[in-house]
Amino acid sequence: MKCPFCGCEETQVKDSRNTDDNTSVRRRRECPECGSRFTTFERVQLRELIVVKKNGEKTLFDRDKLERSISLAVRKRPISAERVEKIVNSLQRKFESSGESEITTKEIGMSVMEALSHLDNIAYIRFASVYKDFRSIKDLKDFVATIEKLTNNEDI
Repeated sequence: MKCPFCGCEETQVKDSRNTDDNTSVRRRRECPECGSRFTTFERVQLRELIVVKKNGEKTLFDRDKLERSISLAVRKRPISAERVEKIVNSLQRKFESSGESEITTKEIGMSVMEALSHLDNIAYIRFASVYKDFRSIKDLKDFVATIEKLTNNEDI
């Protein structure tokens, strides 16, 4: 593993342990050249996923992009980074184990919305406002009204 600070090609693993959900291995590393310490994560990748965008363009699945978009939706909400990590791990496993090598942005967006709808209504609305590309206040109000109806029905 290359040192992110000085570029040294060889670093030493000082500690390894499984993450809480046992989906990855956390490794603490130290660079023998500059003495810096950093953490890496090792995850299983079942298959390479190709994301098919709305315009037909294809690109490799970017786990970090998924994590950033969910983190942005939950920003300033009482949701831990560990919870976001678990959601991202769960979604990535779902996509990789689907048996398909290609996944559409629509499938990704709907899966994220599903996960956020069970986690936090505000994060759900934030993500949906970008994903569904609301054009007016009325679009947003209609969406919120739908969520309120669903929430009220669950309380009965």
